[in-house]
Amino acid sequence: MNRDIIEGNWKQLKGKVRQQWGKLTDDDVDVIAGKRTELAGRIQERYGVTKDEAERRVKEWEDTLPH
Repeated sequence: MNRDIIEGNWKQLKGKVRQQWGKLTDDDVDVIAGKRTELAGRIQERYGVTKDEAERRVKEWEDTLPH
C-alpha cells in the first residue's frame, strides 16, 4: 500500500493498527498519524524487535490492506 494512502486513510486504519499491535497505546497511534516510519519505530519500541523486524511486520500488515 502506498504511504500516502496510509496517511490519507489513517482515521480508518487506526482500529486495524490497534488490533494488529495491541501493545500500542492510543497516544502511540495518535503520534504515528499514518507515518510508516513512526509505526515501525513504535513497534520496535513496544515489542523489543529490531528495526528490520519492525519494518517487515509493517510491510506484511500493509500487504493485507485493500489497495
